[in-house]
Amino acid sequence: MAQVITMPRLSDTMEEGTVAKWLKKIGDKVEEGDILAEIETDKATMEFESFYEGTLLHIGVQEGETAPVDSVLAIIGNKGEDISELVSNTSNQNKEKEDSKVENASDKTEVNKPTSNLPKGVQLITMPRLSDTMEEGTVAKWLKKEGDTIEEGDILAEIETDKATMEFESFYSGTLLKIGIKDGETAPVDSILAIIGPKGTDISGIIENYQAPQPKEETKETTVSKAPQQTETKIKEVTQKQIVANNGRILASPLAKKLAKEKNINLTTVTGTGENGRIIKRDIENYTPATATQTYMPVGVETFEDIPNSQMRKTIAKRLGESKFTAPHYYLTVELDMDHAIAARKAINATPDIKISFNDMIVKACAMALRKHPKVNSQWTDKATRIAKHIHIGVAVAVDDGLLVPVLKFTDQMSFQQIGANVKELATKARNKKLTPQEMEGSTFTVSNLGMFGIREFTSIINQPNSAILSVGAIVEKPVVKNGQITVGNTMTVTLACDHRTIDGATGAAFLQTLRTYIENPVTMFV
Repeated sequence: MAQVITMPRLSDTMEEGTVAKWLKKIGDKVEEGDILAEIETDKATMEFESFYEGTLLHIGVQEGETAPVDSVLAIIGNKGEDISELVSNTSNQNKEKEDSKVENASDKTEVNKPTSNLPKGVQLITMPRLSDTMEEGTVAKWLKKEGDTIEEGDILAEIETDKATMEFESFYSGTLLKIGIKDGETAPVDSILAIIGPKGTDISGIIENYQAPQPKEETKETTVSKAPQQTETKIKEVTQKQIVANNGRILASPLAKKLAKEKNINLTTVTGTGENGRIIKRDIENYTPATATQTYMPVGVETFEDIPNSQMRKTIAKRLGESKFTAPHYYLTVELDMDHAIAARKAINATPDIKISFNDMIVKACAMALRKHPKVNSQWTDKATRIAKHIHIGVAVAVDDGLLVPVLKFTDQMSFQQIGANVKELATKARNKKLTPQEMEGSTFTVSNLGMFGIREFTSIINQPNSAILSVGAIVEKPVVKNGQITVGNTMTVTLACDHRTIDGATGAAFLQTLRTYIENPVTMFV
């Protein structure tokens, strides 16, 4: 069932909020605890966290837009759920909230200042409603005591709501003249939490004469009759000062920042355990310095080294970029049983003066499979799909400046030994920068093997104008099931990247089935 998320009232003076940034978009999967958006109040920018799981179906307030408290921010529900009626209702509700905000503008002073004739400079701090279901809050712990000097941004107390325990930050500077709700006490929203003002100010009678502002009956009835089912949300604060340059940030709660400052701990050296790596109180308390005495000092100096791009690197970047963004890639992955291939290679290499690699066997198998599936041995042009009648396989070779692809001409007509000898010769020439342009032209299919580096599985970008490239992983010894029994076997994962313009999924799958037959039963390549 869809859940409606509304704009919460995050401070005692908040009448509206602005969506600074959405961190999710419509259609995204939302998990409980995910941050949905950053909301700017009249005091700070806060992270808005979801208590529900589902799909983000609707956004009611766009980035940069401002909406009154209790306006509909978003709707979360099941993927594909019909929320058209709900969206219509919530749109009307948002308009009513906006109209109500304008109509009640004259009452704003009365709501924000629950008492009149306060001594000069005195500020009442009331219990805020930190979620749309919060009716009362409990002071878990005061971090300041009466008589303490308060600076704007200082943490006054930890307040337990119906959803979470949150740090309560002061928006005023002065002296903490009075604590209205003691540690462990619970009080309704808008009760006096504390009084801040100039040191020595007479505040007698303020708490005794205080009356919390009451919402207008008309507004209350509208909320009851119009508001959809309220969502449960929890908030984690992040002040504007936490946002740093270059779109990066150090996320830390105000209390964590204060404790870190007191202990001379550099926040960049602390690992956060809160949501999205946010540094919280316990991270500072449990912090273990790298040395016996922890003093604040720069960790290092940010430096860069610019390495001029070689012509080879520029060409690689251009060609791969063109391939990735012009050819619609898709990928097919299979895991091959390599036990017979291992045995066959061992038997072949037992012959004097013959040494072949697994890569030689894979290249030969690809060439033979291409003969049976010519559509994979193709090229895309604007006017036609060009199917090559010859088979030239490119073998990717890593060199210092990047990647070269020397080509084995008429690979299907070569033996294992001929493939091995040619690959070795061309790879040596590639690493010594001796390859000629002719030796890198004309491929119809490519093989890229990172198995010798221990890579189990990967995908490659198609080497155009080819329509496909095979990525070959390492051979891995692991438990496998054979004939209903678990035994130790050897497997290898290969992934075929295909250009969907020329190769349909079924065609690519059929090619891999044939390739599997050849590699898992090497004797078939001699038939």
